[in-house]
Amino acid sequence: MNLPTDYQFLYGKPVSRAIIRHTPEDFRVSEIPSFLPEGEGEHVFLLIRKTGENTDWVARQLAGFCQIPVNDVGYAGKKDRHAVTEQWFSVKLPINRQMTWSLFGGETIQVLKAERHLRKLRLGSLLGNRFSLRLRNVTDEQSFIERIDMIKSGVPNYFGEQRFGFDGGNLAKGVALLKGEFKERQRHKKGLYISAVRSWLFNHCVSERIRQNLWNTILPGDAMVLSGSKSHFVAEALDEVLPERLAKGDVHLSAPLWGRGRLQSTDEAAEWESKTVEPWDEITERLAYVGLQQERRSMRLIPDGLQAEKEADGTWLLNFSLPAGAFATSVLRELCDFSQEGPEPQP
Repeated sequence: MNLPTDYQFLYGKPVSRAIIRHTPEDFRVSEIPSFLPEGEGEHVFLLIRKTGENTDWVARQLAGFCQIPVNDVGYAGKKDRHAVTEQWFSVKLPINRQMTWSLFGGETIQVLKAERHLRKLRLGSLLGNRFSLRLRNVTDEQSFIERIDMIKSGVPNYFGEQRFGFDGGNLAKGVALLKGEFKERQRHKKGLYISAVRSWLFNHCVSERIRQNLWNTILPGDAMVLSGSKSHFVAEALDEVLPERLAKGDVHLSAPLWGRGRLQSTDEAAEWESKTVEPWDEITERLAYVGLQQERRSMRLIPDGLQAEKEADGTWLLNFSLPAGAFATSVLRELCDFSQEGPEPQP
């Protein structure tokens, strides 16, 4: 089954080139939590800085250090391995049990804060992430500078390549799994593979909106997402205010995350979405039977507080924030043709 991944660029393919992740320190990420620990309870929240390590590995190390089941360790989201990241973890510990957190970790892991809280940290308990990225060997700097101004208005909210696994392996396994050609007993891996297929369908719809010059066109029945929210509403055919709200970034067009139930768009928009994925009806139908519900995701991603600065050694430093679930590489792909010298990032 052919699943094209040559997604459209919003501003045309960039001419500038750059290197990212020359070292983990070139790619820094810090969480923006949706809440902070309250100082009491049977869960200890730990703000951890990790370098070159993935989130699940740190969770297992924490479980071993505390001598607790790994299921008693929580985190809000996974972070890239080849990066310096600061994120919160939680561990379930009796109130009368004290730990010397300075003994945990080593050169690649440091505990920055430890605070108690009443409940375990759950996946998704996150507003977003702050990024500080260094780009090296940037070419065609004038074009690079012009693109910085362009992307401040938004970029396609594509799922990044890491969602699809090395060389698209997760995507291929997801398709085979849905078609009954492959079985996976591990629940975690099965979820990764199915999520890759769902993410590809979303990316394809976004890419087609751009290719057909429908990026900023509101179709009757489009599901509009409120900025900073997962709430959505259906666009009425004669709503004259919506284009202005769309231009201001108050609302965004959305594309479907396939699952059980009807599309949450209606009328012309629903017809367009159904026709766009018609060649892959077999997998959209089977996605309805794996426990996922129809959802929406904003098509547009606006980097918040984007700043770019050229440093004395010629590297460019980018600082911006993104909402939870968004990929920094989706911002970078509209800015430059980037490559990385470090290892392939992990999901």
